[in-house]
Amino acid sequence: MSIFVSEPGRPVGTRLPEALRSRRVGTVTELSESAPIDVEHSEATDGEFQQAAHSGAGYHALQEYGAAASAQPLEERVYLPVSDICSPAHYTVAASASIAEALDTMDTHGVHHLVVLADANVAGLIDFRWLLSWVHEQGSEAMNQSLIHMELPAFLTASPETDAHQLARLMLAHSLSAALVIDAAGQPSGVVTSTDYLKLYASAGKQQGAV
Repeated sequence: MSIFVSEPGRPVGTRLPEALRSRRVGTVTELSESAPIDVEHSEATDGEFQQAAHSGAGYHALQEYGAAASAQPLEERVYLPVSDICSPAHYTVAASASIAEALDTMDTHGVHHLVVLADANVAGLIDFRWLLSWVHEQGSEAMNQSLIHMELPAFLTASPETDAHQLARLMLAHSLSAALVIDAAGQPSGVVTSTDYLKLYASAGKQQGAV
């Protein structure tokens, strides 16, 4: 499974990319942001790596490489799985919920990101800042507006095995503060945010300072 960008859209049905619905991942040899995102589908950005990771020999080689690299500090590893830094805790809100309900859910759980579900399907990933911007633009009456009638923002999806360094580059390239981690069954397994990266490198700074 690779890194994908799902285009902005209303939370109707599933907004996960086709590759997460049994479409074969294409081969991409290098990261490139030169072409605009196609609104008809999402493009893989690390297809070769993920295909090798899930093939027989490639999978075993990846395991051996991961074991050898495990002695290195996380921030110094050439390959760092997203699963090593993401938060497995993720909270959801129904597409039929209002902005007020979404904000209340965030406040209750102390989080800034929510997975939007439409009939148990992943329909989007929203954050606190985006909700506040919408309310600011639309006025206080927007608090009662249902998410299902809104165009939700673009969001990134990645697998637990995705390289966290590459995901960080994609988050920066698309000006997104979080990405949704999807497991092999096509279900949310966590959220990785810019805060996770800050914690990673802040921890490294403390270690260097102690030395």
